[in-house]
Amino acid sequence: MESGESSESDKKNDEAPEPETPEDLNPSSGITERVKRAVLGAPRNLKDPKIFHSLSLVAFLAWVGLGADGLSSSAYGPDEAFRELVDHPYLAVALVAAMMLTIFVISYAYSQIIEHYPSGGGGYVVSSKLLGPKFGLVAGAALLVDYVFTVSVSIASAADQVFSFLPADLASHKMELVTVAIILLAILNLRGVKESVKILMPIFFLFLLTHAILIFGGIGMHIGDTPQLASELKEGFDAGSSSLGFLGLLAIFLRAYTRGAGTYTGIEAVSNGMQIMREPRVKTAKRTMAFMAISLALTAGGILTCYLLFDVRPEEGKTMNAVLLERFAGSWEIGGFAIGTPFVVLTLVAEALLLFVAAQAGFIGGPQLMSNMATDSWLPHRFASLSDRLTMQNGVLLIATAALLTLYLTGGDTSVLILMYSINVFLTFSLSQAGMVRFWLINRKKFPDWYRHIIIFVVGLLLCFTILVVNIFEKFFEGGWITLTLTGGVVLLCLMIKRRYRIAMSHLSRLDQVLTDIPTLPQEVPPPALNPKAPTAVLLVSSFGGLGVHTFLSLQRLFPKHFKNFIFLSVNVVDAGNFKGSAELDNAVAETKRALQKYVDFAHGLGLAADFRTGVGTEVLDVAEILALELVKEFPNTVFFAGKLVFQRERWYQRFLHNETAQQFQRRIQFAGLFSMVLPIRIFADAGTKAAPLPGR
Repeated sequence: MESGESSESDKKNDEAPEPETPEDLNPSSGITERVKRAVLGAPRNLKDPKIFHSLSLVAFLAWVGLGADGLSSSAYGPDEAFRELVDHPYLAVALVAAMMLTIFVISYAYSQIIEHYPSGGGGYVVSSKLLGPKFGLVAGAALLVDYVFTVSVSIASAADQVFSFLPADLASHKMELVTVAIILLAILNLRGVKESVKILMPIFFLFLLTHAILIFGGIGMHIGDTPQLASELKEGFDAGSSSLGFLGLLAIFLRAYTRGAGTYTGIEAVSNGMQIMREPRVKTAKRTMAFMAISLALTAGGILTCYLLFDVRPEEGKTMNAVLLERFAGSWEIGGFAIGTPFVVLTLVAEALLLFVAAQAGFIGGPQLMSNMATDSWLPHRFASLSDRLTMQNGVLLIATAALLTLYLTGGDTSVLILMYSINVFLTFSLSQAGMVRFWLINRKKFPDWYRHIIIFVVGLLLCFTILVVNIFEKFFEGGWITLTLTGGVVLLCLMIKRRYRIAMSHLSRLDQVLTDIPTLPQEVPPPALNPKAPTAVLLVSSFGGLGVHTFLSLQRLFPKHFKNFIFLSVNVVDAGNFKGSAELDNAVAETKRALQKYVDFAHGLGLAADFRTGVGTEVLDVAEILALELVKEFPNTVFFAGKLVFQRERWYQRFLHNETAQQFQRRIQFAGLFSMVLPIRIFADAGTKAAPLPGR
């Protein structure tokens, strides 16, 4: 069908109603539906041309939603690092320099990844395309586990900040607090990313304000002591060198540097979340990355510097930041009124709340990653679907459940969680840097200045791989083995899922053979006209292929010459893969219409009257039911048909991997008082059993 032409079926499709209310979607909806809408909000209108623009984030909002993960790591990354330098504080200066350098190197590297892979996906996509699907799977599995830890670590650390200024006997309620926090975040993200970011924005501002006062105020108080401090640092370094030697100091420094690896954990979030960026995406994402890098480097480096200046030492039941704040502002008074303690409490509350916001990165990036992996069949395809609020609800719910399980299994111990957390981060970092090194080596003839670009990735690879190796070596028996086991388990599960899909697709491909062997009428023969009063068969189909044709031919065999009209019905499902803007959505709808027109042409070639109907939505059944009710008004003598894969031995996971759309559609149609049948398609058989022959063979 030419783009400039308008057919009768197109006009009818354009007139098809767009469900906008719960009652439209499901007339039988009751109190459960009303409660759901009250909590999560009303469905989005997909026909609104500005829908994607209204849901996407500008650089500043993206910095709040995604950058909070990196910025909040300053609450525990510098803490973990400086604890290793308590007896060697003079090494903190080198640690600050190394930490800030690492932040800028990794951030710049990911800015380049954003430029070359603007569709998003971060380390998963880079590793898949440049190193191979198996490397991509490892990166994706590591990142998926990491997103669960992002939520767990952020929420657990937030609780630690809260209990740093509360009575010790209240610490027993930590798990109740983290449970409520995760449930609340899950609800916010089920409503929509932009809504959750806007709600949490004041927390972000409060953190920036209080920590700017702490860092600039703390450094400013010691400006006059610089000569004395420099002398003390030199004396400490000389004493350490004479007693431990250069290699001994290097070992201590490397341990502290790798212990603080949690500081860099949120940097990749921007490249993973490209789908939520406002156009122009690349420019918005790179600006967001710059905001994140500068704010994280200044905050983490500033806090480490203040630890050194105020000679902060670990105290039981308190974070290092809590100790620092007490030394910085604990004695403040104005007019006889103590204002130091309120400031300490306010800053710790700001840290706790920002850590709460930081868990957003897990709820934004995790479902998006699962969507990418589902599209590649590493995960069940349902993880690419969107809710009527245009959120990846399956991914959000899985992240929330896994994070809660992780917290309860570890007792919410932040130190254990951080140990488990940082290994996977640098596994993904290392793979993505290695992928980009290979990219520039392969394309060095296309880009004369390739050597200038590859340097940053070589440096990034060396830094990330060094941290990864040291982390695994030092943390393996402290909890690192759990992370590697979990990641290996996810990889194994994904391989099993991919294998099941590959086997199913190999059987489905056999059905395409029917398209080449069926004789049709010459195109010059005009197709018969539809007769609204004649028996009509409506077939629920998806894309044009052997599966749909198999269903159509089975219908001819079961009811020879009974049905005079054939209507092919399909719903263009909006999922995370095609919801990238109004233009992409229009292209997807046009592609669906082209596929349906092929079914119509195929039926016409057999001398049968045919047409198609289509709609757009996030849920097949809701829109299909609406279209079915409209069709019955036009063709009263209608029977609905859908094809379903039938397995020789049904397994529980098969229902999870392969949707039950046909049976659910049948139940809805029958409940509406209409006639419906599910046609079995036995194309998958266990080993040693051949699949059923195709119709007519």
